[in-house]
Amino acid sequence: MRAKVIYLCGFIISWFFPRMHAQTHKIDSLKLVLKTEKEDTNKAQTLNALADKLRRISKYDSSVLIARQALDLATKLEFQSGIGSAHNTIGNYYSYQGIFPKALSNYEEGLSAFQKIENKIGISFCCNGMGNIYNEAGNYPKALQYYYKALEASQDAKDNLDAAVTICNIANIYCYQQNYAKALELYYKALGLSKKIANKEQEARTLGNMGYMFRNSGNYDSALVYSLKALEMDMKIKYRRGEAINLGNIGEVYNSKQLYDTALEYGFKALALVHLINSKALFDDPLESIGYSYLKLSRYRESKIYLDSALLVSKEIGNKDDIKNAYYLLAELDSAKGDYKAELQDKNYYFIYHDSLINQKTVQTEMNYEYDKKSDSAKAAQDKQIALNLKETQRQKVIKNSFIGGFSIMFLAAGLFFFQRRRIAKEKRRSDELLLNILPSETAEELKNTGEAKAKSFNMVSVMFTDFKDFTKISEKLSPTELVAELHYLFHAFDDIVHSHNLEKIKTIGDSYMAAGGLPVANKTNANDVTNAALEILKFMENHKIQRTKNGKEVFEIRIGIHTGPVVAGIVGVKKFAYDIWGDTVNLASRMESSGEPGKINISGSTYELVKNDFICTHRGKIQAKNKGEVDMYFVDEKMNG
Repeated sequence: MRAKVIYLCGFIISWFFPRMHAQTHKIDSLKLVLKTEKEDTNKAQTLNALADKLRRISKYDSSVLIARQALDLATKLEFQSGIGSAHNTIGNYYSYQGIFPKALSNYEEGLSAFQKIENKIGISFCCNGMGNIYNEAGNYPKALQYYYKALEASQDAKDNLDAAVTICNIANIYCYQQNYAKALELYYKALGLSKKIANKEQEARTLGNMGYMFRNSGNYDSALVYSLKALEMDMKIKYRRGEAINLGNIGEVYNSKQLYDTALEYGFKALALVHLINSKALFDDPLESIGYSYLKLSRYRESKIYLDSALLVSKEIGNKDDIKNAYYLLAELDSAKGDYKAELQDKNYYFIYHDSLINQKTVQTEMNYEYDKKSDSAKAAQDKQIALNLKETQRQKVIKNSFIGGFSIMFLAAGLFFFQRRRIAKEKRRSDELLLNILPSETAEELKNTGEAKAKSFNMVSVMFTDFKDFTKISEKLSPTELVAELHYLFHAFDDIVHSHNLEKIKTIGDSYMAAGGLPVANKTNANDVTNAALEILKFMENHKIQRTKNGKEVFEIRIGIHTGPVVAGIVGVKKFAYDIWGDTVNLASRMESSGEPGKINISGSTYELVKNDFICTHRGKIQAKNKGEVDMYFVDEKMNG
């Protein structure tokens, strides 16, 4: 697996702000200054400084909103420095989210503004940002092009910190190309500059990168030493993004050492932090690492969940290298499960992305970038020889992989035309499947065909709510990582059960799970369908409780409530839209759940009348319900034989 290099440097615009504002400014003091400042360049600078401070504490949404205010004011004032800084911050935001086209667009706008006033530090920031985007995409020649522009600008400005950042980025490229001697030389140079100016943040970044390099070269003990030291420094300066990436890389080291339980521990810690800072671009690595650990532990169901998620995120970001890795691991999982048809399909996709990257990397090894313009002819000849060696290494890899590919490569070559048609069709199916994860099939089809989906009324729908007893109290005893992993595992199982009984999952609200039967296509069996699903969920939870208790872990006990009646269903919102249902039926189903008992299914009288011939139930009495008067309640004990 190719985990991300520990840090892609060049995002921290605050290095520029010491020239305009002291770094000791706190967010509150900056906000106070904004209340008194006029609509001038000073206010634009303060807005940019505030945006950066918010970004540094992982408040990215707030940061980008302030940066846009700074951009509007700076544009109005034709203040090029403010325009460039705001665009750079916005570019950083989109880069963190994995929205690379918008990130590039903002970096280009920022670069243009800085070039107009010959602001070398600003030029370096934007060039580093653009280099990072191309690095993520695996386009190393383009990344190096911008990194060397950034290095030239920082050297002209005599800025040691920015030079250290850029040298580190260049070293990352050599690390990817497995030229570890050259990478290590540059990392030490960047580390020396960081220590010279006593910048702990950049020192931590460089140490983390060195940890990744040692892991990649197979020196796992050194990898742990450098990665743990970087993690310790990031924790001291409270740089959450750095912590997340370091935790992920440490997990990868333990995977490489075949210590999979320890790898899972670090993988989940990384995933929890990535979720906390909400950086889409970082999600794929811990997901892939966790999926790999579960695969090696023969926990195939969990492995499938995380590897599918890693593939989905990688495709959304557009990272070909990570897409390729995800397909490779999915093929390995398919093989372990004995699903050879799926294995062949995933291998086919793996080879498509593999060949694409080989072609790209072959081109980039032919490009000879020099680090030092003043290098003598001997050093130039050495660099040329390195490039030739890299090219030959890649050629040998192509030959080796072609041999290993065997039948799969021949299959691809012989059936390329038909395969491409199938590939396009399959990708369309995958796209449709993503939509079906959000909407029922009929609603999704209506939305695709007409651009809208109208709300509909249903006369008889069975609504089910589940909830965990004492969730808040138990969750306080679990780490965030354990809590997220446990809920993810349980709700994934619920999803499978609900789907198998022809029900629609509506949503989750905290620890509450809501599903319904009898929509979007009306039927007369929905009360039985939902009750059967509830019994299966109850059985799953009982087995899960036994396993958790045996392992000495906290357990969740579930309550389930069901009511049958009329609802209105439709799509809510325009962005991040969701399929939802409304009506007294929903409220009463929720009341059935809250009025139930742990380990029991509590149904209303209307549901009972529909299922009483198929299930043994116990009458519990009546409950007062708003707009309904008194409502009978029953516990579902078991399904009748026959």
